[in-house]
This record gives sequence, structure tokens and C-alpha cells, in this order.
Amino acid sequence: MTETVKQRRDGAGAGPPESGDMSTADLVKQAAEQISRLVRDELKLAQVELAAKGKHAGVGIGMFGAAGVVALYGVFGVLVAITLGLAEVMPYWLAALVMGVVLLVVAAILAVVGKGQVKQAAPPVPKETVASVKADIDTVTGAVSEARSGGNK
Repeated sequence: MTETVKQRRDGAGAGPPESGDMSTADLVKQAAEQISRLVRDELKLAQVELAAKGKHAGVGIGMFGAAGVVALYGVFGVLVAITLGLAEVMPYWLAALVMGVVLLVVAAILAVVGKGQVKQAAPPVPKETVASVKADIDTVTGAVSEARSGGNK
């Protein structure tokens, strides 16, 4: 006997047997293993990609936060300048009081508008998606019912 024949009979071949020599069950098993390996590899790749994107997103969010803090200091400087400008025509305490009242009015307006936006968002149920899913279920149920009645005729 040749070496190749001995290896096939003993099952000690270097690689998997040729697909012509494999049974259907072996081919299905091999396909399932390859699909499983492919899915695992794709998940690993997605995990690596998401980690890299997450790192960039984290850095970006940090920079936005820093920009917000710097902008806050800038707004504070502008408000102080406006207050000092008002102090040229009125006492300092009155200029600071006017600026405080103006800022409180702006904050109240923002709060009222924000409250209205939150009310529009509540309840947090995706009504359109729920309706779409119900329509899909009705369509599938109707198709199954038609198939059953058509098959019984």
C-alpha cells in the first residue's frame, strides 16, 4: 500500500480529506465549523474596530467638554465686561443686579422651552416602530392564514 492510502485509512492525513471523499454529514459538519469560525473572526474584528472608534469618540467628547468649559469662562468674561460697562452709567451694585436679573430671565425662558421639548418626547415609546411591527405581524399572520386555507382546498 502507498503512504497516502495508509494515511486515509488510519485517519492520520496531514489535512482534511478531499470533498469528493467526504460524506454529506462530514461536509455539513465542516461547513458549520467554518461558519462558526467565520462568525467568531468577524465578531473579533468588529470588537477591535469598535474599541478604536470608542477611543476616538472618548477623546472627542473630552475635547468638547474642555471647549464647553473654556466657552463658559469666555461668556463669564463678556458678562463681566457688560456689567462694568453698565457701571459707567449706574452704581456697580445696580449694574450687577441688572445683569443677574437678565440672566435669570434667560434661564427661565430656556427652562420653559426645555420642559416643552421633554413633554413632546414622553413617553419614550417608539410609537411608529410599534405600529410598523404590528402591521408586519398582521401581514405575516394573514399570509400564513391564506397559505393554510389555500392548501386545504
